[in-house]
Amino acid sequence: MHIDLSGKTALVTGSTQGIGAAIAAGLARAGARVGVNGRSEGGVAAAIERMTPGAPDGLPAAAAAELVAVPGDVSTEEGCAQVLSLLPQVDILVNNLGIFGARPALEIDDAEWRHYFEVNVLAAVRLTRAYLPGMKERGWGRIQYIASDSAVTIPAEMIHYGMTKTALLAVSRGFAKEAAGTGVTVNSVIAGPTHTGGVEEFVYQLVDRDLPWEEAQRAFMRQHRPQSLIQRLIEPEEIANMVVYLSSPYASATTGGALRVDGGYVDAILP
Repeated sequence: MHIDLSGKTALVTGSTQGIGAAIAAGLARAGARVGVNGRSEGGVAAAIERMTPGAPDGLPAAAAAELVAVPGDVSTEEGCAQVLSLLPQVDILVNNLGIFGARPALEIDDAEWRHYFEVNVLAAVRLTRAYLPGMKERGWGRIQYIASDSAVTIPAEMIHYGMTKTALLAVSRGFAKEAAGTGVTVNSVIAGPTHTGGVEEFVYQLVDRDLPWEEAQRAFMRQHRPQSLIQRLIEPEEIANMVVYLSSPYASATTGGALRVDGGYVDAILP
């Protein structure tokens, strides 16, 4: 399947590293003009430099897509306004920004609950509210929310994170109804445990820090994520592949859905 996103502009929030960076690179590979977002100008510039063709881990030389620096903390109203001023119109919005961390349920205070909601949910709602009207007017658009298996199988060690990912499923379905019949699709992607730098730190919060990474990963999956059918962490590019497909014309009849890239982790049929 050849996916051509030439002429389309995309914004991927939280795309300086991890899953977001992989999604940004995947969309750029497909020919889209991609807004790379992070909180600081320096972090965004460094991420773009890493993705630039010719860099050791950069895009292939044949990739002619434009990478646009879009710094701004979208979890705040001011940061969101900054991003909108830099990229006032997009065809593809990928709400990837998210935070996570282990915390005993009874130790999560009100401030932390609010912070998780503002970063993981409200930031995505603000951007959807800003970009969806233009997509509807033009008769084409793609909005995606990067959810998690934690939306369905709430982890005991981070129920505040699970709550936000469950909320994204509701938000996604609701905005899909708002966009009904307009040519705009809205979906969520349920990502399973994924291998990123942040996840490595999270894994070592739960298993022996003296273990080499491969052993630590296996111990984590065995002890804390035994439901996984692939029995390994997912690579960010595997999440990106689904996002690129959903961003394409091939996915024109897929909307209001929750697409799983979870390694068979969720042992349930989602509505």
